[in-house]
Amino acid sequence: MACASHIINHSKKLRNVTNLMRHDHAVLVRWFSHGARSSVCKREDVTKTHPLGYAPSERERVSKFVAGNPVSSGLSNKNLSRTTMKLGIPMGGVIYSPELSCSQIQSRRGFASEAGLPPHQEIGMPSLSPTMTEGNIARWLKKEGDKVNPGEVLCEVETDKATVEMECMEEGYLAKIIKGDGSKEIKVGEIIAITVEEEEDIAKFKDYSPSASVSAAPAAKTPAAPPPKQEPVEQPVSSAEPKTSKPISPPSKDRIFASPLARKMAEDHKVPLSSIKGTGPDGHIVKADIEDYLASREKQVSAPTTRTKDAKFAALDYVDIPHSQIRKVTASRLLFSKQTIPHYYLTVDTCVDKLMDLRSQLNSLLEASGGKRISVNDLVIKAAALALRKVPQCNSSWTDEYIRQCNNVNINVAVQTDNGLYVPVIRDADKKGLSSIGEEVKRLAQKAKDNSLKPEDYEGGTFTVSNLGGPFGIKQFCAIINPPQSGILAVGSAEKRVVPGSGPEQFKFASFMSVTLSCDHRVIDGAIGAEWLKAFKGYIENPESMLL
Repeated sequence: MACASHIINHSKKLRNVTNLMRHDHAVLVRWFSHGARSSVCKREDVTKTHPLGYAPSERERVSKFVAGNPVSSGLSNKNLSRTTMKLGIPMGGVIYSPELSCSQIQSRRGFASEAGLPPHQEIGMPSLSPTMTEGNIARWLKKEGDKVNPGEVLCEVETDKATVEMECMEEGYLAKIIKGDGSKEIKVGEIIAITVEEEEDIAKFKDYSPSASVSAAPAAKTPAAPPPKQEPVEQPVSSAEPKTSKPISPPSKDRIFASPLARKMAEDHKVPLSSIKGTGPDGHIVKADIEDYLASREKQVSAPTTRTKDAKFAALDYVDIPHSQIRKVTASRLLFSKQTIPHYYLTVDTCVDKLMDLRSQLNSLLEASGGKRISVNDLVIKAAALALRKVPQCNSSWTDEYIRQCNNVNINVAVQTDNGLYVPVIRDADKKGLSSIGEEVKRLAQKAKDNSLKPEDYEGGTFTVSNLGGPFGIKQFCAIINPPQSGILAVGSAEKRVVPGSGPEQFKFASFMSVTLSCDHRVIDGAIGAEWLKAFKGYIENPESMLL
């Protein structure tokens, strides 16, 4: 109240408007006093309040006056806008009060504006993963006009790693869908839908467009720009241009001077002397001028031939496949890894005969009890987890201030799908049995193929295993580290080899599998990486030790 009285009594423009002072003095005071009270209210109660507590005609008259008559009683525009925000006065149809925001949310509450819009809530694109900057709308599960309750799924959002369900936070009605099914590259915080509290308010948002309200703010600032001041600056520049261009034009001459040799070369090559500018004494055309002209003409003749070659290549038949969200993220993360992480690689061959025998025995027991079979990859994950527990330096990540060594052994498993490469995580793999690891890998791999992984299914890994041997028969390869991890194991296929026997001229067959460890040299020294591979090889060649 004191602030409102101060503005009214000390503003020159307010004193000049006699009609407003006679008839609407109480209305103007109520504008500020109610705005001050509304900023103290909780955020949840703001949308339930009638806009400032008086008739729309009064609100429109006062808002137009305040917008057209800025206060000038010792307050700058910056201070006035700051005072207006603290009072909670609606600006541009949406209430804005920094003091009310208790947490960062992707929705804003709006009030009735001059366009006659009722109280509503703008729902923005949420940040559903730590690395998400934009997302796509896969499909809407609610239609315009549907009633929504807290906890109900509004739509499916394709993030940088998976497709996640977006739930509604408050009760209301879905009045307008701004970004429909298949909308792509929506920035985090960008408005995707509008909800209202009353069902009869849905029709008022039929033609609603958030771009109009967003563009209103820059339009109000444009009068402050001083474009007319730049006009006199351009005039001397434009007037100076013709002055500089006048001496460039050479005076026309009736006679062309050229040396005899230059004239002979011009006749032989059918070159008009009038098209050549002489560089000799007093502008005479010399032999060098004719040679330069002939060289430039040859370049012009060869240019169309190169264009025809380019046209042949441009005639190739091709299809442009748009980048999926997971493809873009995979590309950026792997490029970041190769550019910033100093990779080095260690390869070792492991005999897997005992591992195959143990797997056959365990699968026989599981089939007899109705369980699911375990794969070689499940045994590799278990061996890698136990080796990380034995050599914890490899279970670490690099930061600028320190090296973080993790106590949990969480193994990411690379899974290739039609949508792209996913790396679901097996948490505490060193503490789980082989059957549990096998069931979890199958479940997460199926979710990855269905594009239904949630953030908790792939976040928090400390080491990655990529196996191209079993499914594709790749003998050996080097994988790229998945940041912020410091190591990844590339598993090749098993093949039979002839090895020396115990006696002279005795040989036997054995199955060997090549594995390559990619290490971050900032975290894992060469000897530490070799020690980890030694521990891993010991578990693979003596698989009974994994059961202890």
